Amino acid sequence: MPELPEVETVRQTLKRLVLNKTISNVEVFWPNIIKRPDDVKEFKHLLHQQTILDIKRKGKFILFELSDYVLISHLRMEGKYSVHGGEEPVKKHTHVIFSFTDGAQLRYNDVRKFGTMHIVDKGTELNLKPLNQLGPDPFDDAFTFDYFYKKLHKTDRVIKAALLDQSIVAGLGNIYVDETLFQAGVSPLKKANRLTKKEVKAIQEKAKTILQHAIELGGTTIRTYVNSSGEMGMFQQTLYVYGQENNPCKNCGKPIVKMKIGGRGTHVCMNCQK
Repeated sequence: MPELPEVETVRQTLKRLVLNKTISNVEVFWPNIIKRPDDVKEFKHLLHQQTILDIKRKGKFILFELSDYVLISHLRMEGKYSVHGGEEPVKKHTHVIFSFTDGAQLRYNDVRKFGTMHIVDKGTELNLKPLNQLGPDPFDDAFTFDYFYKKLHKTDRVIKAALLDQSIVAGLGNIYVDETLFQAGVSPLKKANRLTKKEVKAIQEKAKTILQHAIELGGTTIRTYVNSSGEMGMFQQTLYVYGQENNPCKNCGKPIVKMKIGGRGTHVCMNCQK
């Protein structure tokens, strides 16, 4: 699943490719992707002649700011955007096509068909589902130490599960939680409400540093992720624990262990993380 750095890379790429383009037509081939409005014809009607004025991000959601509305898109497991000329063949698993007045097309491709799209009135997006269920983004001013410490100390879940809770902090997923906890020296099995202030501060700081570095490298290519220009991210080359099962820890040389926590594959150095 694309996480915050991958979604941010897609956002930046799309902003370069489709900003200020005006939608002339929308084709929907898999209606279940459209969540709001629940009528595909209305979805197409609302987007007609709307211009893309900005593209933002909240957690793992992409926000297309249009003339009158905001289109909220979640890529889920396999969702991808790509820009094409209208004459180019349409690939299998392309489920939504946004055609522009200049002849270009923005195509949404999703092998698993888990992605979602919502249209809301501009200015209401943060007060409605799905965005009103999210905690602050790690780069938001609201993601303060006091906020983070209080949230973690209200739950007796293990820290791995707490960090994956999008209502606590938006955008973190399996890859970057494992990497953050490793660099912070914290075991994923430790209860969130038992963390010291020093540990919480380390997690907060390492999360921001790792995410920023991943954005600079274009995200992590695990399985099928590419950005909207078809380029693969490079952060996987710097991973310490994720996907490194049985390999020696880069810090101490002990083997990296993979375990299941809350049903999620989790990578940890049992020596470096306490």
